[in-house]
Amino acid sequence: PATPAGLRDHAALEVLYGCGLRASELTGLDCRNVLLDEGVLRVLGKGSKERAVPILGAATAALEAYLDRGRGALVGRRPCDAVFLNARGGRLSRQSVHAIVEKYGRVVGISGLHPHTLRHSFATHLLEGGADLRVVQELLGHANVATTQLYTHLDRSHIRRVYLSAHP
Repeated sequence: PATPAGLRDHAALEVLYGCGLRASELTGLDCRNVLLDEGVLRVLGKGSKERAVPILGAATAALEAYLDRGRGALVGRRPCDAVFLNARGGRLSRQSVHAIVEKYGRVVGISGLHPHTLRHSFATHLLEGGADLRVVQELLGHANVATTQLYTHLDRSHIRRVYLSAHP
């Protein structure tokens, strides 16, 4: 919906999937770290490590719409640097992000959808599209490539299709 909260929720979902962010990274995102002209979000990940994550397409459009037409209506009396605000104008909590993802998951017929599922899908779709594992590791902010390998399992049918299409 085109309500401030609806625009926020849409932007949050698009950014979670489109950028592969953790729920904590989404809630920790400040306005000064949104560089839409450059197509980048500066994200503070685990261990307070900052990384630049590209933002493109639907995620950019949804975030621009929220920032232009939604966020201002949510800002409270005390200014808050957070991009994603709750109804009282404060920083959206991780629990709220979980509730938003679960709510819209139910709307589309997916029960028990979690923010990490969107992150996992981001990584899996990149790998299935031919992205290099090290690039995906960097985008996700993993210190060790083994972490990326563990939860970005490729669908066996996809591996078979690629094999059959590429092997003489």
